[in-house]
Amino acid sequence: MPAMQRILTTGLPFMKMHGLGNDFVIVDARAQSVDISPTLARGIGHRQFGVGFDQLAVIENGESDAHLVFYNADGSTSAACGNATRCIARFLMEETGKSDLTLTTERGTLLAHDAGDGLTSVNMGQPQLDWHEIPLAEEVDTLELPIEGAPTATGMGNPHCTFFVEDAEAIPLTEFGSRYEYHPLYPERTNVQVAQVVGPDHIRMRVWERGVGITLASGSSSCATAVAAARRGLTGRRVQVDLDGGTIWIDWREDGVWMTGPTCHVFSGTLTTEFLRTLE
Repeated sequence: MPAMQRILTTGLPFMKMHGLGNDFVIVDARAQSVDISPTLARGIGHRQFGVGFDQLAVIENGESDAHLVFYNADGSTSAACGNATRCIARFLMEETGKSDLTLTTERGTLLAHDAGDGLTSVNMGQPQLDWHEIPLAEEVDTLELPIEGAPTATGMGNPHCTFFVEDAEAIPLTEFGSRYEYHPLYPERTNVQVAQVVGPDHIRMRVWERGVGITLASGSSSCATAVAAARRGLTGRRVQVDLDGGTIWIDWREDGVWMTGPTCHVFSGTLTTEFLRTLE
C-alpha cells in the first residue's frame, strides 16, 4: 500500500519535542516509510489547524544509526536542523542505550554524544566559509558582507547571516528578519541572527529562521553566530549562547562545531485520518 494511502487509513504517529523552545514534530519512518509532501508539512505545521512546529523531522533507516530529513513550516526542506538533531539523538540514545550515535543528513554525517546531566551534544561539522558553499549569489568577503551593518555569512548546511549589534533586544526582529531572509545576495534565502557580544565567551542572540519566522532558539544559527564571532575576533571558539528559549553551548573544534544543550520530549500522538484527509 502506498505510504500516503496507508496513513490515510491508519493515521500518522508522531512525537512533539523541543530544544530550548525550538519545537519539532518528529515522525519515525524506520518501520514504515512516510511520504511528506509540502502540503502535508504545511498542514501539520499550522499552529491553529495542525500541531505546529518550527521544523518537521523524519527519522529514516540509513547506513548509520539513522538518517534524518528536515522540513520548514512553509513546506520547504532544510539540509540541517541542529536542535532537532539533538532531540532525535536523545530519543535514539534512550531507545538503544547508546551514548554515542552516528546520524546522516543532507548536511553530511553528524556525530552525537550523551554529555551527561540530560544534555546532548551534536557535531554539526565544519562551517562553510567560502561564498559559493554558503551559497551566496556572487563572490564577496563573507566576513563582512556588502550589506548595511556588515553582517557575516556562514554555512552550516543551511545559509546564515549574522548581524552584530549593541543591543539584541532593541532590534524589531519581525521586520528585520523578513527583510534580510530574501536578500538577493542569498539565492536560497537565509536565516538571520542578531547577536550581542556580552563577553569573550558569551553571546546573546535572537534568530529569524527562513521559512519559519522568529524562533525561540536555533542550533545551526547558534553555531553560525559562534563561528562568525570567533572569525571576527569578538570571542573565543567556545561560547555560551543565550537565546530567547534558554542557553546552548558551542565549541568550534578542529573536528567541527559542537553544540550542547537540553532537549525535551513533550508528548506523543497520532494525526487522525480526519485531519490528514483535509490535506489531500
